[in-house]
Amino acid sequence: MSVINHLKKVREDRMMSKAELARKAGLSVLTIDRIEKGYPCRHSTKRKILEALEIRLEDRRIVFPDPEETDE
Repeated sequence: MSVINHLKKVREDRMMSKAELARKAGLSVLTIDRIEKGYPCRHSTKRKILEALEIRLEDRRIVFPDPEETDE
């Protein structure tokens, strides 16, 4: 099952490498890579990523849109 997200675009827009995001979020580079490829992840992992990107939880849809909001 593939999950739609905008993590790669947001990370690249902020000129962050996968390694930098992983370090700031306390996650592995492999985890970041898998999420960018559409693998599902826990809510706690999403929260860590949003905090590392300095995105408020209220704005989480910038990175992790709700499934019903995507047309793909």
